[in-house]
Amino acid sequence: MGADILLKAGTWIWQQRNVLAFWLKNREKEKVLNRSESHPRVWVYAEAHLPTRFGQFRVLVFRNDQDDREHLAVVQGRPEVHSVVPVRVHSECLTSEVLGSLKCDCREQLHAALEYIDRQGYGIVLYLRQEGRGIGLGNKIRAYALQESGLDTVEANHALGFDDDLRRYDIAAAMLHHLHVNRVALLTNNPRKISGLEAFGIEVVHRLPLEIQPHPVNQFYLATKARKSGHLLESFLEEDALTNNS
Repeated sequence: MGADILLKAGTWIWQQRNVLAFWLKNREKEKVLNRSESHPRVWVYAEAHLPTRFGQFRVLVFRNDQDDREHLAVVQGRPEVHSVVPVRVHSECLTSEVLGSLKCDCREQLHAALEYIDRQGYGIVLYLRQEGRGIGLGNKIRAYALQESGLDTVEANHALGFDDDLRRYDIAAAMLHHLHVNRVALLTNNPRKISGLEAFGIEVVHRLPLEIQPHPVNQFYLATKARKSGHLLESFLEEDALTNNS
């Protein structure tokens, strides 16, 4: 009797394990299905030629059904006819790009990307209106205030109740699909951008590093991005490797 009970119990546990495995497998399928169904819808609201100090571009203003922001595609040449297109996915940084702040490297990265794409003769800079890694301008300034008290950029976000990076890349992927670009060479130091685009059907064929020489004001900020947010900044990674080996 006791052996029969144990046998039945073991069989029931095995069956339940199989049911759980099946449920988990299909739950993952549902996640993928829901993700594909939730792709944002984007459309071009305005388009014009834009002569810049970096070269001649077309600027397209995109609207979408996910937020009330207008995101930009700055386009050089005819990227849709190339098999792999150089692309920079850049998030708005008013403090750096307009006010000339030295706290980050955003302006220099934007300028370097535009210069690179102009040299190539084709490519796209997507300018996404997601200030402060997605927390908005006001909260970004609040984070700056916390950094003045000694917190780093990640700790300041956490102190305000935010993750270190709230940016999204589904809209960027939808903009690229709209421009008939599905395979890119991504100008970035941030692995999250690669996975963020690939999750929505953009193949990142390879990464083009976009590392800016640090200076005394932004060195701690860049070191934090490398050490806490996983940004691929070779100067800090090499420094850490030398420290660990010493």
